[in-house]
Amino acid sequence: MSLPLTGIRVLDLSRILAGPWAGQALADLGAEVIKVERPKVGDDTRSWGPPFLKDDDGRETTDAVYYLAANRGKKSVTIDMAQPKGQELIRALAKRSHIVLENFKVGGLAKYGLDYASLSTLNPALVYCSITGFGQTGPYAERAGYDAMIQAMSGLMSVTGEPDGAPGGGPMKVGLAVTDILTGLYAALGVVAAARDAEKTGQGRYIDLALMDTAVACMANQAMNWLGGGVVPGRLGTAHPNIVPYQAVPTKDGHLMLAVGNDGQFTRLCAAGGHPDLPEDPRFTRNRDRVANREAVMVALLPMMAEKTTDEWIVVLEKEGVPCGPINTLDRVFEDPQVIARGLRQDAPHPVAGTAPTVRSPLRMEGDKAPMPQAPPTLGQHTRDVLGGVLGLNDETLQSLSDQGII
Repeated sequence: MSLPLTGIRVLDLSRILAGPWAGQALADLGAEVIKVERPKVGDDTRSWGPPFLKDDDGRETTDAVYYLAANRGKKSVTIDMAQPKGQELIRALAKRSHIVLENFKVGGLAKYGLDYASLSTLNPALVYCSITGFGQTGPYAERAGYDAMIQAMSGLMSVTGEPDGAPGGGPMKVGLAVTDILTGLYAALGVVAAARDAEKTGQGRYIDLALMDTAVACMANQAMNWLGGGVVPGRLGTAHPNIVPYQAVPTKDGHLMLAVGNDGQFTRLCAAGGHPDLPEDPRFTRNRDRVANREAVMVALLPMMAEKTTDEWIVVLEKEGVPCGPINTLDRVFEDPQVIARGLRQDAPHPVAGTAPTVRSPLRMEGDKAPMPQAPPTLGQHTRDVLGGVLGLNDETLQSLSDQGII
């Protein structure tokens, strides 16, 4: 079987993370993703290091590993969109594409004739997704939006971190650009849905996607704690606002993440720790009781959890069907037998470094015999192949464009 998006061409005008993450997800599913970058400079994240990708001799290449995280499986084409001839090339590519991704400021591409209104006249079936911090409308539309500020404004930081008064208390940012990544995934979902509709109707769509909208939408149960329950959630560290015990607990030699999701699991946890009487306490019997008496539950459990090492608890609790896990550092993550068995690390052939490490897409479809993904491209690696193959430009024309600094 071929991958489901084989035959779909994506023109990726985005950079940094949200847009590139969307393009990478589409490439993982078989789409041809043409990433347009600035000549000689490229995507900003190419320089966001150290660390940088190293070649076979251990020497640093010009590509930061940050760039590798979001550009697997793409083709890199360098075009100067500030020049009229560069704009013509991009328009020609858009005419032959199904999807365009971009994350310029609101209205930023209109001056180049690369906005949706301009490109849709050339290709009425084109699906065009604009990713911005705050969307195309509203009082903040003109503002630049970055992941950290969106984490703050969306409420995410208000529920992340230790509570006030606790050691290290205060708002905390998630340890990666989670709003960018989630927005990228929504972008991929949206353009695939719109492209499916365009196949039936011949009419493309414009998608207005905002980091702020995504972050608020992904507040999930925390948003509903306020909207449906009138409770403004606060920071609970690793604990869960609606389930107890569901948090990291100290063990004899470190910490263990408990994820006790129902009353039966709580009963088995207590029995495994030699305290089968705890669930009989009316404060602890049901989850709603444990949430109301969170502090008392943890006072009773913490001495018990400190009696065994993390590894000992994992053996005991896995046998009893109580969800738990170690708090792994990333070196341990990629040594984990499950991660190894699922092949989550892949080393793709790279024209400069020999191979480049990447993380496998989590999507696994029945009948999927996908080959090893292409490594993230070097800057301009596919410029002549794409412009020659897709647009039919000959070597003489390509050399002239190169001499003028357009490609």
